[in-house]
Amino acid sequence: MHNAQQMQYLKVQVETASPGELTLLLYQEIVKSILKAKQLYNQGQYEDMNIVLHKVRSIFNELIITLDLKYEISQNLKDLYLFYNNHLAQFMINKNVELLDDTLEFARDMVDTWKQALNIVKTGRLGINE
Repeated sequence: MHNAQQMQYLKVQVETASPGELTLLLYQEIVKSILKAKQLYNQGQYEDMNIVLHKVRSIFNELIITLDLKYEISQNLKDLYLFYNNHLAQFMINKNVELLDDTLEFARDMVDTWKQALNIVKTGRLGINE
């Protein structure tokens, strides 16, 4: 019952979100999934871990295809997404946890940055001493 309520809440959240809010949700899902993958790795559940990491890689791919590459920032983001997507692939092969931690740090930074950007758009203020 609780899981069904969570799924319904998430469905409504996604259906009513702006494109910026959807991007934030994707970044948050990357963080959540990498934390889950780390937990599965520590428990020796490598098959389940790989399933979760394939989901994260799919999110990176989705973020890439939504970029408008006529802007330099979009090309830079594409390069970052490809870089960290490769980190995940390398982790799945080599089990070097540092690669997973680097990707997690990147995703957390993107969550923070995106929250700030959405706040600026919403309030029209930078939130620092203007």
